[in-house]
Amino acid sequence: MANRHDGAAEAGGGPQPWPPSRLSWRAFLVVAGPGLVAMLADTDAGSVVTVAQSGAQWGYRLLLSNLLFIPFMFFAQELALRIGLGAQQGAVALARRRFGRAPALLLLAVLAASCFGALVSELSGLAGAGQAVGAPVGATMALAFFGLMAMVVTGSYRSVERVALFFGLFEIAFLAMAWRAAPGVQPIVAEVLRAPPRDPEFYTLLAANLGTSVIPWALLYQQAATVHKGLRPAHLMAARVETLVGVVVCQVITSALLIAAGATLSAHGTLDSIADIETAFTATLGTAFGHVVFVLGLTGSALTATIVVCLTLAWSVGEAFGVGRSLDHSPSQAPWFYGAMALLLAAGGALVASGANLVSLSIAAGVANAVLLPVVLGFLYFLARTALPEPLRLRGFYAAATAFAFLTVAGVGVGSAIAGLL
Repeated sequence: MANRHDGAAEAGGGPQPWPPSRLSWRAFLVVAGPGLVAMLADTDAGSVVTVAQSGAQWGYRLLLSNLLFIPFMFFAQELALRIGLGAQQGAVALARRRFGRAPALLLLAVLAASCFGALVSELSGLAGAGQAVGAPVGATMALAFFGLMAMVVTGSYRSVERVALFFGLFEIAFLAMAWRAAPGVQPIVAEVLRAPPRDPEFYTLLAANLGTSVIPWALLYQQAATVHKGLRPAHLMAARVETLVGVVVCQVITSALLIAAGATLSAHGTLDSIADIETAFTATLGTAFGHVVFVLGLTGSALTATIVVCLTLAWSVGEAFGVGRSLDHSPSQAPWFYGAMALLLAAGGALVASGANLVSLSIAAGVANAVLLPVVLGFLYFLARTALPEPLRLRGFYAAATAFAFLTVAGVGVGSAIAGLL
């Protein structure tokens, strides 16, 4: 497995043409995993908190922006996928080879900040789910730490991918909640089409929604996971379809939760704790069933994203320093990989157990992602333009469209974050 990274071809490409495999169910099942896991992780606990707060404060006003994020998410995730297939390396390793150690360490620092903020959000979600069943926050954090470390130490990439997909399936429960809560199309459309309010808190939540949709760690996870799964350029078409399916599923689930929150929490105003979000579930699904769906949905989204975040940072630390970084290595063979993962989990768990406001932490992490996005998107764009074999290199109209999409995302994210401060 490790040789797959170290033996990657240089940017001029290997000896292949790469005939694309036919698009079929068989081809889809072969590639399925990296894109779906990345997008199920995208619908993470931080996203749940952010859209619940959006619905509570602004009803359906942010629904349209969440749906408009779909093409921008696809452009970004497709580019990460393309680089993984063509370079057979993670982004940090490729940046180190193309630009040198200092730029690679800059990318790693940005990724580490995004990952830590995300992990705090995920562990906050797990803490909220634990509190819903009477478990102390400290006990939940300890269980999450030892359970996740045991899973990655004893499993291969494929087994961890299956576990992540399993937990991610619990998020489908959010669709049932939206179906029961929806007030009808006309009130939603009427509110969606109203002019944006002149309120800094609205723009803070717009930035947070963007930062929990187009996410730095989700991009770099899909790129690295594509390599670890052993996918090749011939899989591009099927992998694109998987990515598009994942993006649409992600935003449908997110939009469903926002609709449910807008219908049930809009009279509540600002949420004070993650437990407040449970009101949306119990109001639409009944007390007992809503409680179960809330715990399972929040736990599933948080665990899926926690797995993705920890793997992304651990892989990237290994890439930056040229050391072992595979789930197929033992801890003694890849101490940087497992050490980075353990340190991230321990630090995030300690912050969550400190008693900080978990809703505020989650929204702040989303805003931070939006501000950090231009750096990651810039690296991916220039790598796709310069470091890929000719058949996969970003060029022509698609390069221009991608540049436009990235500039738009960067402008909206940074501009909304600044507007939220004024």
